[in-house]
Amino acid sequence: MEEFSINNVGVKVGLEIHQQLATNKKLFCNCMPIESDEYSIKFQRKLRASKSELGEFDPAALFESTKSKTIMYYANHESSCLVEQDEEPPHELDEDARKITLIISSALKSNIFSEIYPMRKTVIDGSNTTGFQRTMLISQGGFYNAGDIKIGIQSICLEEDAAKILGEEGSIRKFGLERLGVPLVEIATDPFEVELTEIKKIALSLGRILRSTKQVKRGLGSIRQDVNVSIKDGGGVVIEVKGVQQLDQLEKVVEYEAKRQHGLLKISKKIQESNWNFSKDDKKDITELFSKCKSKIIQNAIKKNQKIIAISFKNMAGMFGFSPYEGIRLGREVAELVRFFGIGGVFHSDELPNYGIEESDLEELKKYSEIKENDAFLILASPQEKINTIVDQIILRIEHIKDHGIPIDTRLATQAGETKFLRPRPGAARMYPETDIPPIIITKEELLEAEKNIPKSWDDSIKGLETKYKINPQLAEQIFDSRYIGLFEKIIEKININPTFVASVLCSSITNLERSGLDSNLLKNEEIMKSFQLLEAGKIAKESIEIVFENIMAGKSKTIEEAMKNASIQSVNKDDLEKIIEEIVEKNEEIIKNQKERAVGPLMGIAMKELRGKASGEIINNLLLKYIKKKIQNLK
Repeated sequence: MEEFSINNVGVKVGLEIHQQLATNKKLFCNCMPIESDEYSIKFQRKLRASKSELGEFDPAALFESTKSKTIMYYANHESSCLVEQDEEPPHELDEDARKITLIISSALKSNIFSEIYPMRKTVIDGSNTTGFQRTMLISQGGFYNAGDIKIGIQSICLEEDAAKILGEEGSIRKFGLERLGVPLVEIATDPFEVELTEIKKIALSLGRILRSTKQVKRGLGSIRQDVNVSIKDGGGVVIEVKGVQQLDQLEKVVEYEAKRQHGLLKISKKIQESNWNFSKDDKKDITELFSKCKSKIIQNAIKKNQKIIAISFKNMAGMFGFSPYEGIRLGREVAELVRFFGIGGVFHSDELPNYGIEESDLEELKKYSEIKENDAFLILASPQEKINTIVDQIILRIEHIKDHGIPIDTRLATQAGETKFLRPRPGAARMYPETDIPPIIITKEELLEAEKNIPKSWDDSIKGLETKYKINPQLAEQIFDSRYIGLFEKIIEKININPTFVASVLCSSITNLERSGLDSNLLKNEEIMKSFQLLEAGKIAKESIEIVFENIMAGKSKTIEEAMKNASIQSVNKDDLEKIIEEIVEKNEEIIKNQKERAVGPLMGIAMKELRGKASGEIINNLLLKYIKKKIQNLK
């Protein structure tokens, strides 16, 4: 097994940034995009692939249709209407979304078209009730600078966001419609060749340009990075990796995908050397043969009336387990494909005997299927109706790897920074004109207005925050890049409170709680605002804020008041506070005798255990010093 070096394969990367726009309604209706888990409407659909205007099927749509899923939709009247349910034509394009997209295009020096044509992009995975996503090309060309690196812009589109996946149960896939139709700008960069460490900076710089408009949404799920990866010897194949949620993942994803592609080229050469070709006789039903096999996986499949199938591969012994680089194997490629169809997995000859399949089972199989020593084989269990489709797709994939090297896929980023098969790459047949919406004419006045509203640069925005709120550059950068910038400015505007303290709570305290595994989505903006109002009114101490946030983010409370009650936080009046401090000093006379005024340290720890969240640390410290000095005086 070789050590992979990304510097030797000539990697090119392109980014696609999808950013939700901060509008008051959806792109083609008047519904508000309100997140909710309460659904009063429920309906189901079956989506199928249809031909394009030229009579062609899109390969991605055809492939998705092989899964034959029933789609269950959940909605509520607050966030969706008949447009989302595909029972009513789309309304006029949202004016705010149109204006914001023109400003973004102008800020990126992109050439805006005078006529915009809405299109339908075929999507039949269920994330759109219509079976397509509405999208429109706004502009092409342009650039921006990420430090010293100039990044070209390929295209800027305005489109609808997809529905929110709620989960899958067997053949039913569930979606919530609150997010469907939310305006989304998609920015695709030109491909670039840079050091891996620069990719995050390039994505961050583009995100900052978008945030500088102050007209894009913030928070989890409001921005998403897809990344296109290709290598020098890949024959022009570009792999799109979807769903990179964290910028820190980009570097890992690009490195893994480059390694996978280069590894597949090596696997391709190996298969070519084997002279393998598939024939129909290489597929055998071995359900009866394996009826007494001790493998729990096999027995469970037989109990469900599934078929056990073996596929033999002439002269390919060792091929499924061959690993040119760590983690890259033909067996893994096949397993990913099989899981797409809802099948748990596949056994290959290079990992057997194992998983309860014994040597005796393999001997019988080899005899029955005429498998020789130089041959390889796969064993899989599947419902009868899926078997032919799955076997066809496995063979097509291995044939493609043999003949062309890298299959043209759309892949999904994993939490570990790897990629897994999602679907084949869509083709030109995927896109066709939207017949329900007339062309959109962009006037010269609109272009001039967009030019006037190009936002300040990120650097100028940071300097503005530093000056206006008298906060340090690091904190200004953190609060600007966070989802709380709007809330921060509203708090400072309405409440007489130190901006540095507010920014620290919003950036550091909440982030630290998130790192402990708590959910910041449970902490609503109105509750954060309320906590600072209670602080200003003297009903809560500074030290209490993190305690109540922790309580809410842990799911123990929903409101600040409830969290204060659950965490036993209540303000102590001055007289009671003095009495508690005096008692602490009296009980620890020995420490004061030995340490004099230095006793404030250990006594502060004792006091904070009793008074944490009930009084300011500064006030407690001052009172301790006062009573320690008084005690020292009395001891003389």
